[in-house]
Amino acid sequence: MVTLKDQPIQNLKEDHIPQNKITVVGVGAVGMAHVISILMKDLLILFLRTPKIVFGKDYNVTANSKQVIITVGAHQQEGESCLNLVQRNVNIFKFIIPNIVKYTPNFKLLVVSNPVDIFGVNVDGVSLKNLHPDLGTDADKEQWKEVHKQVVDSAFEVIKWKGYTSWVIGLSVADLAESTMKNLRRVHPISTMIKRLYGIKDDVFLIVPCILGQKGISDVVKVTLTPEEEARLKKGADTLWGIQKELQF
Repeated sequence: MVTLKDQPIQNLKEDHIPQNKITVVGVGAVGMAHVISILMKDLLILFLRTPKIVFGKDYNVTANSKQVIITVGAHQQEGESCLNLVQRNVNIFKFIIPNIVKYTPNFKLLVVSNPVDIFGVNVDGVSLKNLHPDLGTDADKEQWKEVHKQVVDSAFEVIKWKGYTSWVIGLSVADLAESTMKNLRRVHPISTMIKRLYGIKDDVFLIVPCILGQKGISDVVKVTLTPEEEARLKKGADTLWGIQKELQF
């Protein structure tokens, strides 16, 4: 039956290339948290809240993605160090990433799988150490050093009771996706190549404050470190480089 719409319009069936497609690889608890967090931010549709959702096991569904988020990785056991997962996850990525590149040669890649590196950086206009010299020391009456330790170990606590972490990761990465999709050029702590910064000479990736936009990381925000802080940063870089150079590709 010919409808009224078919009479004045002829469909040429032109291939539609999406301009704002995000692919999430992995549909476990973390992957689903990412998908829901991205949908809640309305990153994919400008006016109507009706994004098209496609899923599948064939990597051709990733074609023409602007951004790919990998959430697949080896499972971390309770009390296990993230560093133990490095080689196992490298083996997984050796299969996943070439298949994505086959269908989408130009995209921004966000790897969410463990291990993230051992640093998190926050930038502020005034150093808290100048306002509170005892902060983080044994002389600190408010025990911020203990609070910091609890935050660092919180993932292990969640894994102990829940078995995995998901929502905080999904919400955090949705913020990163928003900065790239909307070219917001916001500052985020992200893992990037840090060679030739802070006296580091190896090809190692560390989390530092970066400006993130539609082209990915465009700038690194230089943070003034004390000699003690710089020494600890180099020690962390040496730890990661020692593991990285032993990886088998």
